[in-house]
Amino acid sequence: MDTGFLTANNLRKNFNGVQAVDGVSFTINRQEIFGLLGPNGAGKTTTIRMLSTVLTPDTGDVKVDGHSVQRESSHIRKFIGVCPQDLALYEELSAMDNLMFFGRMAGLSSSEAKDRALENLTLVGLQDRAKGTVDKFSGGMKRRVNLAIALMNRPALLFLDEPTVGIDPQSRNHIFETILRLRDEGMTVLYTTHYMEEADRLCDRLAIMDHGQIIAIGTPLELKSGTGQPDHVTLEEVFLNLTGHRLRD
Repeated sequence: MDTGFLTANNLRKNFNGVQAVDGVSFTINRQEIFGLLGPNGAGKTTTIRMLSTVLTPDTGDVKVDGHSVQRESSHIRKFIGVCPQDLALYEELSAMDNLMFFGRMAGLSSSEAKDRALENLTLVGLQDRAKGTVDKFSGGMKRRVNLAIALMNRPALLFLDEPTVGIDPQSRNHIFETILRLRDEGMTVLYTTHYMEEADRLCDRLAIMDHGQIIAIGTPLELKSGTGQPDHVTLEEVFLNLTGHRLRD
């Protein structure tokens, strides 16, 4: 496996005197599912927004496949996909029309967008509901449409921000299988979740953030081994041991 598909180097971001991200550095390998975990307010969302070219770092830089976010953000946007936690859907439109719209926004021709939409709806198990309006879909189905939209430009790097919030076990399992298939086919994935069992199941490596900094990084096995016998320690125990039991609002 080649290393360094995405490299974040000393990222910092300050909002009105609050240091949201404070010197974050890490590398995501090519064809890896990399988890970014942390309690509320840890700096994950700000970090992801810098990695995905939405926010400009105050200092530091991100390179994706050798291209600088600071200097080549428009180029990077061509080969990344973002699946946000907040659903980015037009609920009055059909699943197909949603994908067609976002495909056209990504620069696909009408025929290309239609072919890609059918391909992606099949991938997420919704080909039989292509003409159904999204407002009639379950929460899990909407999450799967959201994922299909993020794949319309066939990204080399996919950002998944809490993609399984509030959905049924069947849809969650289907999303897991889809992500693993995409990884096996060559995609690189950054994955955030508050469900520790998901991170343990899916992620090749993990970084845990708190107070704007990376406080631990490694494979799930390595992180559990640092707390105790890995067969008897959960990733949730590791997380709480590192970030504390205090409630975060």
